[in-house]
Parts: sequence; C-alpha cells; structure tokens
Amino acid sequence: MEAAARLLELLEQRCIRLALAESCTAGLAAHYLSRVPGCSRVLWGGWVVYDDQAKQQMLGISGETLQRHGAVSRETVRALLEGALQRAPVELVAAISGIAGPGGGSAEKPVGLVWIGAAMRDGRELIRRHTFSGTREDIQHQAAEQAIRILEQLVVSIDKDTGSGYRNESAD
Repeated sequence: MEAAARLLELLEQRCIRLALAESCTAGLAAHYLSRVPGCSRVLWGGWVVYDDQAKQQMLGISGETLQRHGAVSRETVRALLEGALQRAPVELVAAISGIAGPGGGSAEKPVGLVWIGAAMRDGRELIRRHTFSGTREDIQHQAAEQAIRILEQLVVSIDKDTGSGYRNESAD
C-alpha cells in the first residue's frame, strides 16, 4: 500500500513514533503499516479495543463518555487518542471507531459510520467523520486506509503550520 509506505517514510524523516487504537478495524491499519519493510523504526504498536470494556480498561475511556456519546462518536475517538498518548511513548497516535455492519446501525448512526482521528503530543489533532459503504470487510478496509491518509495529513501539516496551536478539522 503506497499510502502506508509514504506515511512511514514521513515519520522516519521526522523521528516520529506511532501508536494506534483501533475498534471496528481490529488492528487492520496496524497490519497495513506492518507490511512495509522497516516499519519497526516508527511503529510502536497499539490496541484493539473492540469492546467498550476494553476501551475503558486498556485506554481509560470513561463509562460516562461511552454512555453519553456512544462508542462511535467524536468524543470517544478523542478520548481514545488521549488514552493512547498517555500510555505510549510516541509522538503520534490514531484512533478508529465505527459501525462496520452488517448489523448495529441506526438512523442516527448508520452502518458505515466511522470516526477517525489522529493526534500529536504537541496538541495537534485531526478528527473526521466518514460514511463508508459496502460489505463489513469493505468498510473496515476503507476505514483503515483513511486512517493512514489522516495520519499523513496531520504529519504534513507540521511542515505547513509551524505554530504550536490546537488543530481540529471535521468533514465527511
């Protein structure tokens, strides 16, 4: 996957290490990155936090956040990012939470809805809402690939924005 190789090269050039917190993709984004030779120079590891209890126990997500906003929400992805940054000796983290289907969707949160975020230890953050289509596997692959693209966008923004402020974007 070209995007994975590009991201890993950008990270290595900048001496940035990466960790991932994946729910609906169950480690697929990490798998894509691991297929690139030399990934161990920047890929620290991650968590598969599919179940809400795993999100709470492994990354410290509050039950209140999950109850109030649900597992598939901007707030939960932000909490996953924060939990990963607190637990991993890295500069960059990504989080993915969504509904891959075929069941589990609702009018408010349909199958294919996935929140994806990336955050830097310096406070930069990019969280986006996506609606993917296709089979469960299609949705998982699209989400993992999009997570890699979002990570790349955040890393590239370091060169474009030399300020140290908070960055957040949302788009479909």
